[in-house]
Amino acid sequence: MPNNEIAKMKRVYLDHAATTPLDVRVKNAMEPFWREDFGNAGGLYEEGRLAKNFLSQFRETIAKLIGARADEIIFTSGGTESDNLAIFGVAAAIAPRSSTLGVESPKTPSVFPRGAHIITTKFEHHAVLEPCQQLVKEGFDVTFLDVGEYGLINSEDVRKALRPETILVSIMYANNEIGTIQPIAEIGKIIKEFRELKRKSYPLFHTDACQAAGYLDLTVNNLGVDLMTINGSKIYGPKGIGFLYKRAGVKIKPQIIGGGQEMRMRSGTEPMALIAGLAMALEIVQAEKESESNRLAPLRDYFIEQLMNKIPKVVLNGHPAKRLPNNVNISILDIEGEALVLYLDAKGISFSTGSACTSESLEPSHVILALGKPYEFAHASMRFTMGRGTVKENLDYVLGELPNAVEWLRKVSPLNLELGAKTMSHPEAFAGENLRVKARSKSYK
Repeated sequence: MPNNEIAKMKRVYLDHAATTPLDVRVKNAMEPFWREDFGNAGGLYEEGRLAKNFLSQFRETIAKLIGARADEIIFTSGGTESDNLAIFGVAAAIAPRSSTLGVESPKTPSVFPRGAHIITTKFEHHAVLEPCQQLVKEGFDVTFLDVGEYGLINSEDVRKALRPETILVSIMYANNEIGTIQPIAEIGKIIKEFRELKRKSYPLFHTDACQAAGYLDLTVNNLGVDLMTINGSKIYGPKGIGFLYKRAGVKIKPQIIGGGQEMRMRSGTEPMALIAGLAMALEIVQAEKESESNRLAPLRDYFIEQLMNKIPKVVLNGHPAKRLPNNVNISILDIEGEALVLYLDAKGISFSTGSACTSESLEPSHVILALGKPYEFAHASMRFTMGRGTVKENLDYVLGELPNAVEWLRKVSPLNLELGAKTMSHPEAFAGENLRVKARSKSYK
């Protein structure tokens, strides 16, 4: 197809979990800080003082939205940096480490022996998993919890995994691939009870809330978290900006040092335009989260039902009800997910296989494997995530193109799976060739 025809083609964008378009209201909020209010917040002169005042206002705005204090907000470059700062920062602050990452061991002995303990899950974002795996190499003991067939953490598994030497628990609020929502508040209570029983200030509780921020409650006291990660690009804000909420009194060691910005927790000149956009974006999504959730959940359920009806051998991944209102993750068996992405891209449809952050990797989705499903399911997993611009007409267009694409790809695919009861988590749920899992609408508040 000629490039000019591709440019004119109407696009149906269904990968909002990867990134969202910039809200025009956010863009307008950012505009003055590119040329007019361009000062460095560290300057003592008028431009610097003005920037510092704006910085304080934006920090206060964000803090109020999550029920925090302004000095508990640390601006970062995004979700990955915030996750790294939380995990490496806690580890470096309270337990000895090698200099592998350029962080020297503390001069005074730690109250925790070498082998301090961290709890996380098998299906976290790589921005959490890889730091934890790095810490294992440095002598830390990390428990990677199972998540069950629907990707839902059992809170009692967290309780059983806690030890006197546990320093950190990190569990994501809503999974970036399958959209399953975790019982964060319940886990927070368990951790608080453990600390009170042991009369300790640890373990700390961190959650990656990047996917949850547009749809769920972020009040940190309700959740019981000590650290929380938010990313602007997932909430119709600018890319390259995010923040880490750090409860007052929690000690972390900075991972980027230099000028001492962000209360000496993260050095680097504050990007005022991006911070302005982040504050506005978070304010908007939190104000609209209930109405947008109520709009998207029926579209999500309609899309799942139609996929099951129109295409044989489709399996829904994640919890059928306790999932984000915009998330549809399925495995379409007997095809390769990447081939379908490219095929439908030519038809003007954008979606992803697994997480867009690892789209260049040919490895199967670690999230789908963590559910206990075979490699074939992981390689065939697709993620469709809706957003503000998604309407039923968009979904109907995809539903019109998808069955033909699957039929053609199955004919030419070297994969010729014979699915029997042994490969299915629930063989009794098979009716003919389809696994029909009906997601129920739910109000997410």
